[in-house]
Amino acid sequence: MLRSIKKALAILAVCSTAMTTSALLSQQAVASEMKTINFGIITTDAQQNLRQRWQPMLDDLSEALGVPVKAYFAPNYAGIIQAMRFKKVDMAYYGNKSAIEAVDRANAEVFARYVGDDGLEGYYSVLLANSANDKINSLQDVIDQRASLNFGNGEPNSTSGFLVPNYYALAQNHISAHDFKRTVVAGHAANVMAVANNQVDVATNHTMNLIRIEKSNPELYKKLKVIWQSQLIPSDVMTWRKDIPEETKTKTRDFFLSYGKDGNPQALKNLKGLSWSGFAATDNNQLLPIRQMEAYKNLIETQDNPRLDDEEKQKRITKIQQELTTLSRQIDAVKG
Repeated sequence: MLRSIKKALAILAVCSTAMTTSALLSQQAVASEMKTINFGIITTDAQQNLRQRWQPMLDDLSEALGVPVKAYFAPNYAGIIQAMRFKKVDMAYYGNKSAIEAVDRANAEVFARYVGDDGLEGYYSVLLANSANDKINSLQDVIDQRASLNFGNGEPNSTSGFLVPNYYALAQNHISAHDFKRTVVAGHAANVMAVANNQVDVATNHTMNLIRIEKSNPELYKKLKVIWQSQLIPSDVMTWRKDIPEETKTKTRDFFLSYGKDGNPQALKNLKGLSWSGFAATDNNQLLPIRQMEAYKNLIETQDNPRLDDEEKQKRITKIQQELTTLSRQIDAVKG
């Protein structure tokens, strides 16, 4: 009996060693595969302009990591999320709303957020109208005239272009994008041009984009006016896939959190081109208030939905309220 037990323990020891060795070899294999890093960036502007703004910093990141870092452009957030899900993208820059999708669907993890050149770790969602339009000067004007207005909404995965304005400006006033004469869904750059050219009467956008337009295209900027501004939204985030090597994560985090902090003139110039002054550490907990906002928006839309019968409506409301309770507990835990 004792001999059998010893034999079984010896077999377990061999298996354990084999499994450990296999795990180490697997990690080494993953590490060796990181010969190139694809960094996902949504094309909110002409791709050539984005490349000019991003490439200098990505070149510095490449030097820090010792492997080429290539910009991976996609026309919308969904394209970047999908590419990350199928491991065509290793790291990516997201707004908070799209970061939630990436965390939930593409194994993403938040590790840093930008600090604006004004020192703020955030920005504002806005509603824009043409500066020559004297009939639309406030959110109340939009609410009152919505049935006759063309609305330029942001894409569904955009925090500032969709989630924030659709919740705070519309849902809290018990209206939605469906109440306008016509709603067109587009990215930030397209919505700016649509307002400037009177193709839509009002459209969503954000202050960081307006700052860039004011600097690069003053004539276009003069055609725009802000008629509503949100509360401060946490800055957009940098993410990586959870399954990339820990060594790569450590080097990447160190790079971003120290970038420009030593006063390096070139690094500061590169950051200025992005309208940023540096980066601050953060994690997935930053997304909790955004998740809460999304749940509140869903609650209001469910309560106002005339197509649901009472039983189905109450079922959905109960589920959302449970989600909100859980999120509130998580937020309170983070605050300590």
